[in-house]
Amino acid sequence: MALRLFNTMSHQKEEFKPREEGKVGMYTCGPTVYNYFHVGNGRMLVVFDMIRRYLLYKGYDVTFVQNFTDIDDKIIKRGQEEGRDPLELAQDYIGEYFKDAAALNLMPASIHPKATDHIPEMIEIIKGLEEQGLAYAVDGDVYFAVDKLPAYGKLSGRTLEDMQAGARVEVGERKQNPMDFALWKNAKPGEPFWESPWGKGRPGWHIECSAMSLKYLGSGFDIHGGGGDLVFPHHENEIAQAEGYLHGETFARYWMHNAFLTINQQKMSKSLGNFFTVREILEHFPGEVIRFYLLGTHYRSPLDFDDENLRMAQKGLERLQTSIRLADEALGRQGQNSADAAPEQKLRAAAEEARREFEEAMDDDFNSALAYASLFELGKAINAHVQAYPYSSEGLLKARATLWELADVLGFDLAKPANQAEAGNQKLDQVMELLLEVRAIARKKKDWEMSDLIRDRLKDLGIVLEDTPQGARWTLR
Repeated sequence: MALRLFNTMSHQKEEFKPREEGKVGMYTCGPTVYNYFHVGNGRMLVVFDMIRRYLLYKGYDVTFVQNFTDIDDKIIKRGQEEGRDPLELAQDYIGEYFKDAAALNLMPASIHPKATDHIPEMIEIIKGLEEQGLAYAVDGDVYFAVDKLPAYGKLSGRTLEDMQAGARVEVGERKQNPMDFALWKNAKPGEPFWESPWGKGRPGWHIECSAMSLKYLGSGFDIHGGGGDLVFPHHENEIAQAEGYLHGETFARYWMHNAFLTINQQKMSKSLGNFFTVREILEHFPGEVIRFYLLGTHYRSPLDFDDENLRMAQKGLERLQTSIRLADEALGRQGQNSADAAPEQKLRAAAEEARREFEEAMDDDFNSALAYASLFELGKAINAHVQAYPYSSEGLLKARATLWELADVLGFDLAKPANQAEAGNQKLDQVMELLLEVRAIARKKKDWEMSDLIRDRLKDLGIVLEDTPQGARWTLR
């Protein structure tokens, strides 16, 4: 089955045919870094990470670009509220982004460009638009003239007449048309600025992504992605200014958007104040669980957020982790299974069927929710086999490797604990391993005082050490 994806531009599923055989150029709009990103942003990040991983699994060479908007009205406002340099504040939140991204097991992008590093590229595009009559300057501001581009609105399906009916011009703006949008903004006192042909100023929001995606991927790149809230105006404006600059050449071939994350059926957003940051949720659930929850519903379907759904996701992930653990225990045991080859053949067939169903689901517009079903079926087959035939075998090794590989394609490390208690126990195991190693070195040097001190202090903490011929072991009292 060929890979098919839903293209927002055509409003239908299309067979994926990349610009260059075997290679994929992919761009997604990254965060505006004035705060920790919320779980609604997290859904978009996880979804496109999953898409990228599956394209890699299919054998494509993927160049994945995800930007940081590090200059923006919100960043400036936050900096003013905190009495901090806005650019410094943005840089700090870029660092915080990578911490939360790692917790969600997001692969770093091939390139993480920052808006402030690409001002010359933005100025070049704006100058080109101005030369073609698609942009005009007014006292240091530069606007895109939407009525000069007949195709404006083709992504969102809106007509200019409909958009104009509800549009308004903000105080201080001198647009020729209410729908015209800013390409360059004249600097206000106290704001960061860059020199330009129109005076000191800074770029508008939309021009950033056009400039960075064109620089690193070129025109006609394969996939442009983002949340559904970006279709209009952000992505619509990206297309207008990019294709205007390119004299009508295609900007991006496929446009993909995930549906909203909601709370009580209302869109989650910072502006509405009904959001939870990923950092806050990580205090209660591991990142693996959050990721498992976010991919448990098809990316184009709305997803309502609550703790109960996260707990259900945790149980689902634990089922898969249990299958891996049981397989590992059996693979570590040497013994004689049944001489009958049928159980082995059955388990091999289950692994092959799981891979076929997984690929069929993912080839149909990256249906991760349906792909989960193939993982659970394989996990169930592994559990049943181990219960009946609890020793190492080639069939079990293959089934275990298949489950591990397919889960990894979705971004899950089935060795990571799915609850905080297990995570704590795992950390305790690591600390105790280190302490026992230090104590063994002390005993080898005949430093009995240090050896006894470690033993006695651990005993005070409720951890009992026992020295055996095979080495020391410990138990919680």
